[in-house]
Amino acid sequence: MASLLIKNGRVVTADSDAVCDILIEGETIAAIGKNLPVQADEVIDATGKIIVPGGIDPHVHLDMPFMGTFSSDTHETGTRAALHGGTTTVIDFVLQKQGHSLREALAEWQGRATGTAVGDYSFHMAVTDFNPSTKEEIKDMVAEGITSFKTFMAYKGALMIDDAQMVGLMQEVRRHGGLVTAHATNGDMIDTLIAQHRAQGKLTPRYHYLSQPEVTEAEASGRFADIANYTGVNAYIVHLTCEGALNQVRRATERNQRVFVETCIQYLLLDASLYGDDFEGAKWVMSPPLREKKDQQTLWAGINQGLVQVVGTDHCPFMWEQKRMGADDFSKIPNGHPAIEHRMELLFSEGVSKGRISLQKFVEVTSTNAAKIFGMFPRKGTISIGADADLVLIDPEKKHTISATTHHMNVDYSGYEGWELTGKIDTVLLRGKVAVDAGETKVGRGYGRFIRRGPVNY
Repeated sequence: MASLLIKNGRVVTADSDAVCDILIEGETIAAIGKNLPVQADEVIDATGKIIVPGGIDPHVHLDMPFMGTFSSDTHETGTRAALHGGTTTVIDFVLQKQGHSLREALAEWQGRATGTAVGDYSFHMAVTDFNPSTKEEIKDMVAEGITSFKTFMAYKGALMIDDAQMVGLMQEVRRHGGLVTAHATNGDMIDTLIAQHRAQGKLTPRYHYLSQPEVTEAEASGRFADIANYTGVNAYIVHLTCEGALNQVRRATERNQRVFVETCIQYLLLDASLYGDDFEGAKWVMSPPLREKKDQQTLWAGINQGLVQVVGTDHCPFMWEQKRMGADDFSKIPNGHPAIEHRMELLFSEGVSKGRISLQKFVEVTSTNAAKIFGMFPRKGTISIGADADLVLIDPEKKHTISATTHHMNVDYSGYEGWELTGKIDTVLLRGKVAVDAGETKVGRGYGRFIRRGPVNY
């Protein structure tokens, strides 16, 4: 069994911070301590580097069918790009087709990911057609290690389920110890506003934003929390963006309810001023849309208050030519934003380096909390004896610039073109093997492994 010793790094977890050595044997961590008296097959000197657990991005859409096309990153290109950004595990969304089974959907996604993923991965199951047959499949998915089930409160006629189906799904998922997540926006209201804007000839990307005002997210977030409280299920809101929605979560805490919250890196750093009257704004057409600066302040505060547990990406990239499907009508622009590669470096630079969050909070929201909420802890999400040796070495002072010309995502533009960051990921290990070093990929197609997940451990 090959061994690797990482010496003299500043090792930071959600509950510890110390300069020490890490001994890796095979795929797992064998020892942690100062000046470990061991010989290893390979030694990495991490002096001056910060070592954190491999990132977990629980919200990605790889090779996903949407609006007549597919997201442009495959499980191979997407997980490779994730590794370059310090994310060693992603959770992708399997989308059930209406009229079809969960098992059929899972087989389709397994066919895309098995043997192609470069980094580790798991799946959520998006339930778009909850019926008696689907209900019977919930326990089968849990047995497969898929313990989280997504619902859409928007995209009527394609992905959306109604409140009656939501109640039924929550009751069944609770019975089997799972978690229900929600895209919490009011689909009926959004569809009405889209139709009004189109009828008035208001067709630029700005009207994508104006069709999804804050109230559409706040109302749906409160309704989801209320239904979850009634059923008693573990509940998680994906890509929460705004003050009104987070206030609904605050309200839920007043009745001692726990609602997990994820925001995404773009909602912390970008705002709706990017939606102009030219087509450039299509780069940031995503759902929910970017919000206001006051919402950014709310989200940063929510992270430090513990109301926001996870920072993901909702990575769903489309080539510029794909975006141009909506050149004459904002409602035809494929919704999605590329970010899987830059989440951790952006959050380190804009969060840790600028004093908005602590290093330990950085570890919590990029890795540990997701591992606990989605049933992978302590195998993933921490640096401890017996854990997978998923490690990220960061040079905290190194400056670099984001550009589509240098990123590894399969998309021909960047939502952060020209951003100058402080803090660069230097080396990434996945299950004990150096996966990325100094910008070079060291593991190949198929190295990624499916991660079976258990119940919430938060």
